[in-house]
Amino acid sequence: MFGRLFANVSQRVPSLLERVSQIMKPQVVFVLGGPGAGKGTQCSKIVESYNYTHLSAGDLLRAERAREGSEDRHVIETCIKEGKIVPVDITINLLRKAMEETMQQDEKKFRFLIDGFPRNEDNLQGWTRVMDGKADVKFVLFFDCGNEVCINRCIERGKSSGRIDDNWESLEKRIQTYLQSTRPIIELYEKHGKVRTIDASRSVDEVFADVKAVLDKEG
Repeated sequence: MFGRLFANVSQRVPSLLERVSQIMKPQVVFVLGGPGAGKGTQCSKIVESYNYTHLSAGDLLRAERAREGSEDRHVIETCIKEGKIVPVDITINLLRKAMEETMQQDEKKFRFLIDGFPRNEDNLQGWTRVMDGKADVKFVLFFDCGNEVCINRCIERGKSSGRIDDNWESLEKRIQTYLQSTRPIIELYEKHGKVRTIDASRSVDEVFADVKAVLDKEG
């Protein structure tokens, strides 16, 4: 199955990113983990210390949901409220656009942390279909954290975040979606030696010390 997902797929979409990547392909690290595992917090710390641009699939989707005139806002809002995964074409178009704009503004900004993606097999197939040959996925940075810790963190975050999905009902659905859909993707990458696992149940600084060790080794 893994080979099929990563097989070359026709139907390439011509874009600025394709032209730019002929010179320097975007170098991508997928950042995965359950809701509340600390992905966003750690990505912010990585950006402070390394030359990476952080792209959060969730943040891009929330921004698109709030954008006046967006054709996808209602689909996105429904998916977020119900803890479901947004259709892949919407997410990939937002990610691709963000990478294009970043590289257009600064040619040295070609390293990306893509946080919260791919979340299921459909996401992975979509990435392969659209981005095959246009970006290099270096590895998956996996923040491994128990469900109870993740839920407690999200509930605490929900007191000030204003996020509509930081509540018990949405969290139960999000955890199930993560276990059923995202964990198998992590396992696929693991079989090919492309997962770097971090124990994310500890303090922010302890987790980041391990993250730094991974990034310093990977270069």
